[in-house]
Amino acid sequence: MIEIIERLSSEGTAAIKAAKNTQDINVVKVKIFGKNGDFTNAMKGLKDVPKEQKPEVGKQFNDVKVMLEGLIVAKEKEFSEVEKQARIKSEFIDVTLPGRECAQGALHPLTLVKNEILDIFTGLGFTVKEGPEIESDEYNFQRLNIPKDHPAREMQDSLYITENFLLRTHTSPVQARTMSDKDVKPPIRIVVPGKVYRNDDDATHSPMFQQIEGLVVDEHITLCDLKGALEVFAQTLFDKTTKVRFRPSYFPFTEPSVEVDVSCSICRGRGCRICKGTGWIEILGAGIVNPAVFDACGIDSKKYSGYAFGIGIERTAMIKYGIPDMRLFFENDTRFIQQYK
Repeated sequence: MIEIIERLSSEGTAAIKAAKNTQDINVVKVKIFGKNGDFTNAMKGLKDVPKEQKPEVGKQFNDVKVMLEGLIVAKEKEFSEVEKQARIKSEFIDVTLPGRECAQGALHPLTLVKNEILDIFTGLGFTVKEGPEIESDEYNFQRLNIPKDHPAREMQDSLYITENFLLRTHTSPVQARTMSDKDVKPPIRIVVPGKVYRNDDDATHSPMFQQIEGLVVDEHITLCDLKGALEVFAQTLFDKTTKVRFRPSYFPFTEPSVEVDVSCSICRGRGCRICKGTGWIEILGAGIVNPAVFDACGIDSKKYSGYAFGIGIERTAMIKYGIPDMRLFFENDTRFIQQYK
């Protein structure tokens, strides 16, 4: 048995010293100490050693085991450090090299115009509100004084989901929801951005487009207040020389109602292809809130009055940037967007 122990020591030491890398040392470890390794098999013969010799032989086995394990650990540390240094050298990064240039994106012109409009009205004391795009017939029509026989309820105009729910045709339902909220009391001053949907599609219309709705409710509100707010809006969005013109119109939820024109920012009112030679461009609809809408929403129409307006973001962007076709907004052409950096 003594000879076996000495052979294990000398052969094991030689095998460990001959290892060239971590993989080699792992093979040697398994060969010596594995389930069927040399040391493991030699230890099985310990049962045949005379009883009086077992303590001494066992001690020699243990001394050889500790010695070989120490050599293996030392080799593993040596190879680990060598491999670490090799990896550091192979993965070297020259931090002085210029980095890869990232392409700079740009906000969509509709986003630019929407943000600018919201900034203008929040600066005037308005609060931004939002609402659901799938709307009920009650809020989209009934509480806004739109009767059952109104053309907007027909399938060729509105995109119905069920008999009583549709994709909202305007952002005005948020007005109705706000005024119907028992926790909201006048004075009210809100702007409502969002997508709306109508069954229409050509160069100047899209089945989906964006609006910004405005609502003010307080005592003694008149058309003068409406015109003053819209003049500030137009002169801030376009330029200081922009003029605002009201023309009589009809909307079920306002009375009186007006179409609002602004002087053409391209030709300064002289007449061009954008304004079709008139010097004016229609930009939004507005008016004094119809008392029937107040009554439907639970607001005292004898005490309070208000004004409302609806701005089409696409139309406003087309006017501001001279864009001839609304469909350009939705074609996902990065060359188009890059022009608005």
